[in-house]
Parts: sequence; structure tokens; C-alpha cells
Amino acid sequence: MPPAHRYPDLTALDLLVSVGRLGSISAAAEAHGITQPAASMRLSALERLLKIQLLERATTGTRLTSAGMATAEWAAAVLADMRALLVGAAALRAEQGSHLQVAASLTVAEYLIPGWLGLLAAALPRTTVSLEMGNTAHVADSVARGDAELGFIEGPRPPGRLRSRELLADELMIVVARDHPWTRRRKPLTARELAATPLVLREPGSGTRDVLTEALDAHGLNVIAAMQLGSTTAIKAAAAAGAGPAVLSALAVRGELQTGQLVTVACPDLSLSRSIRAIWAAARPPSHAAARLLAIAARDAGTR
Repeated sequence: MPPAHRYPDLTALDLLVSVGRLGSISAAAEAHGITQPAASMRLSALERLLKIQLLERATTGTRLTSAGMATAEWAAAVLADMRALLVGAAALRAEQGSHLQVAASLTVAEYLIPGWLGLLAAALPRTTVSLEMGNTAHVADSVARGDAELGFIEGPRPPGRLRSRELLADELMIVVARDHPWTRRRKPLTARELAATPLVLREPGSGTRDVLTEALDAHGLNVIAAMQLGSTTAIKAAAAAGAGPAVLSALAVRGELQTGQLVTVACPDLSLSRSIRAIWAAARPPSHAAARLLAIAARDAGTR
């Protein structure tokens, strides 16, 4: 193999491929926009470098030798790889200065996304990110419309019309104020008791509300809303103030449980687990920036 500083000239390799395809040096030179003498000089230099005869020159024209045909085949593969490299590099340059539109449900947006976006900014500092927050139904609609390239939702199942990847399992908890009568119970709460109690809830369409509704529906029960609030922070504050029990993600109430502002109440009758997922449109594979954010989220989820 020639030393690193003596690799064949890519233009000469391209000329060799063109001679094989077009049948003459003059035709190859014309295709490359150079003179025939210039093309002949480059091809002769290639022969001297490789120390093999690539061309048979005669008064009737020029054709590739058997070694030349083999070399031209290898050269075509090298040139194809080089074109792929250049296209890939151009794509990376574009992505480094790109804009990524993300949508996330409130739980993910408040408790997970900030850390993920910090890691993305370190990896792709020239990529700007816009974050849209809403309930799970809103996020799924935003991704389906193409308003957001990547979405993060929670709920009992993935939306059927979108591609998805499960990132981590999340558990919902029934929480009450520290002086609520349920904190003094000696027996576990039943599903029927929970269904008979007005709750502080998220609005319909949220992943949290959907999980609770399905869990009660499995027992033939319905949820009763004391109030509906569109913010997890507002729900926590209302529950802590005694407005009623709430059902929230374990991610969302970790701090309040540690300080004693909220207390969990067990209800063995109900399965309140759900999945947090990334979603994207099937017809639009994730861009480089979106794929990097997805990888960051999956890696972080794997450590929890």
C-alpha cells in the first residue's frame, strides 16, 4: 500500500472510471471539463503511483487493460464512498445549525426534559430547540400534524398512528394533604372508595387522567372531579391545601413526599402504572438532532 501521503488523486480515479464508461480519454476529459493532455497527464501519474499499466494506448484509441478495469471498479467504490462522506458531512453541518421542535406532556416537560435538553445543548451547541407543552393528546396531535418533530408523552398505550419508543415506566400515586383522614386509615383504600371521592384532576386528554380513568373503568367505576386543573404544580398545591385527593406521577410528587406536604395512600385494587414514550411521525424519520435527543432520553431513562 502506498504511504498515507501518496494516496491516488481522486480526480485521476474519476477519470479512469470515465474512460472505462465512455471509451476514450478525450471523451472522459470533455466530461470532466479539462483538456485531453491534462487528462492524460493525470492518468499517467496514476499509473506511475500504482506501478501498473491501466491503459492501452494505440493509434485507434485508448482502452482499459484488465488491470485497469479492475482498478476502475475499485475506484468507483471509493468515489461512491467519498460522495457518501460529503453528503453526510453536509447533512451534519446543516443539523449543527438546525432548529428542533419538541412537544412534551407536562410531567415530562417539567421533570425530565430540562436535563435532556441540557445534554443535547452540550452535544449540538448550534442546534436551537423549541419546546411546546400540553397534555398527551395535544402532543400526539402536534407530532401527527408535523408541528413538532419529536414528542414525549405518558399513558397506558402508544398512539396508533405514530411511531414510538418506550423510555421508562412511571407509577401514579394517590396523594393527600398531611392532615387528610385517609392518612390515618388502618385498611388500604379500595377502588370503590376512590371512585366515590371527588378528586383534584388533570383535564381529559392528559396521560395521567387516562390511566386513572382506565384503571377505574376496569372495576366498572367512574372518576369524579372536584376540580380540573391544567398544571401539575397547581394540582399539588390544591391537594396539599386540602382541596381533595389527587393522582399524580411519582416523578412529580417526590419533593412534596420528602417534605411531608403530601402523603401517599395505597390502593391495591388499582394498577396505576404507565409508560413514558417518545413519539414521531412514521413518514418522517427523526433528524440527526432528534435522534440524538432520543438517544439521550433513552440513556437517562436506563439509569433510573
